[in-house]
Amino acid sequence: MVKMSVIYGHPTDPAAFERYYAETHMPLAAKIQGLRRFELSRVTGTPDGSKPAYYRMADLYFDSPEHMKQVMGTPQARATAADLKNFATGGVTLLVSEVIEA
Repeated sequence: MVKMSVIYGHPTDPAAFERYYAETHMPLAAKIQGLRRFELSRVTGTPDGSKPAYYRMADLYFDSPEHMKQVMGTPQARATAADLKNFATGGVTLLVSEVIEA
């Protein structure tokens, strides 16, 4: 299994980010077909109590690298990716990982 992590930096206006994320971005993402699993997280802290380096994360799961390429090549996925520039004022980091079951 392969996971794409979308890691959001702290936005300049968290309330505006959350509103856009809920009302515009997530409805776009919901149209992406073929994902095995989709997981959203809001970072709430660090073990030592310092400010977290990141604000939010979204993890998208796929069967294989080929499956990820197929799904992310769809018009719905491309539209969702293109939307990032409209609200992610803290920047976005994308990581692709091989999921290793323990």
